[in-house]
Amino acid sequence: MSENTNDNQNVVEQEEDLNEILRVRRSKLADLQENNKDPFKIIKYEVNSSTKCIVDNFEEMEGKHVSIAGRLMSKRGMGKASFCDIQDRDGRVQLYVRINEVGEEPYEEFKKYDIGDIVGIVGEVFKTHKGEISVKVSEITLLSKSLQPLPEKWHGLKDVDTRYRQRYVDLIVNPDVRKTFITRSKIISSIRKFLDSRDFLEVETPLLNTIPGGATARPFTTHHNTLDIDLYLRIAPELYLKRLIVGGLERVYEIGRMFRNEGMSVKHNPEFTMMEVYEAYNDYKGMMELTENLVSNVAMEVLGTNTINYQGTEISLAPPWNRMSMIEAVKKYADVDFDLIKTDEEAIAAAESKKLHLNKEKTWGEILNLMFEEFVEEHLIQPTFIYDYPVEVSPLTKKKPDRPELTERFEVFNIIGEMGNAYSELNDPIDQKERFVAQVKKREAGDDEANMMDDDFVTSLEYGMPPTGGLGIGIDRLVMLLTDSSSIRDVLLFPTMKPRE
Repeated sequence: MSENTNDNQNVVEQEEDLNEILRVRRSKLADLQENNKDPFKIIKYEVNSSTKCIVDNFEEMEGKHVSIAGRLMSKRGMGKASFCDIQDRDGRVQLYVRINEVGEEPYEEFKKYDIGDIVGIVGEVFKTHKGEISVKVSEITLLSKSLQPLPEKWHGLKDVDTRYRQRYVDLIVNPDVRKTFITRSKIISSIRKFLDSRDFLEVETPLLNTIPGGATARPFTTHHNTLDIDLYLRIAPELYLKRLIVGGLERVYEIGRMFRNEGMSVKHNPEFTMMEVYEAYNDYKGMMELTENLVSNVAMEVLGTNTINYQGTEISLAPPWNRMSMIEAVKKYADVDFDLIKTDEEAIAAAESKKLHLNKEKTWGEILNLMFEEFVEEHLIQPTFIYDYPVEVSPLTKKKPDRPELTERFEVFNIIGEMGNAYSELNDPIDQKERFVAQVKKREAGDDEANMMDDDFVTSLEYGMPPTGGLGIGIDRLVMLLTDSSSIRDVLLFPTMKPRE
């Protein structure tokens, strides 16, 4: 018999086994319903403790009666006494179920419970002869019937595609996954706490935009039927947040979803979470200090340390972080000095000497940025601020007074890659309009990621925006870093997936 034949036979047998399990579980539910014990008709169950509370505070809890609820994850025994494990959000604890404690009829019903069923229990906290913290059950109630079997105990849910598609199962059977998303929530809460303590105001701006501004990216398009206009899912909240600075709110931030109709990879998802911060009377150097202090503070508060291990590499998040201009970085890692290159033609020649393919005519600044992307980024392992970006790739940023071909902008890099972007924000409405015009020309030439003209934003600047520092940080990449996750899908509860055929 061939190996393929054996594989096919195994698949058929597994499907038959699964169908039998599904049939038996539905039969059990039908029996319960016929006897007026339908678990799905239970409205509420009073809970006064948790598995973590019991385990962490055993000395105080010992001998006390508790009411907890969770999912049945294992069963052992089944004579007149059984042990089982119950799992809630924070962990597991062992249950000791005796016929003499719960009664004969409830015990017989309990014996029919399946792994995965959700139960509520009342019982006394104690420790077994083997020293395991447990709950001696006096009452047990079936709160929900699991009609699907959980993945087999020893193999778990390993298939990556299935884990992402069925995150609800992934969370049940993989404690580390559950921990990652609890940590994610704590990271976002810590960011809010940090900014709120510095008198920043959290705000909300539109997700549906008439103009997809604030970043260089391809938007998703939708249509509003009543207004009969096309709208765009936002690619960044920047232009709305800067309108609020004009309005006098001075320190604002937003944490929310962004949408970019671009490629997918271990670092990119079409919808993602970003935090943007704007502070009047500050600049990009102030944003550097804010960035390193915020990330270090969050790591200390959530993880208890600002020295972490990411995929086997030790990363220090303690301030101050490395700082290097883009020109310095390209000189160091590509051995090309753009301080000595003065014209577009000289920059093109330098690119060609490095075997860089230029698919269209590019300027001095565009080639500087290209060389940085090609030769520098991979070397930036420890947190590093790369500053003074070319004006061509920074349409919303103030120019450097002494070098107008450069802007007061930085991006922050680490072992994950680019994690944040910040500017001394352009507040000159005349200059801003000219840069929008240049972006529109790029768009008309075929660059569908170039900015559109935003006349209302220019009008807002004409009312006067104070000198302002702005910062954007990719929350998903920060969570990847702080949870040692190798893919952005591991830190998104429901990553974008192609539907199964």
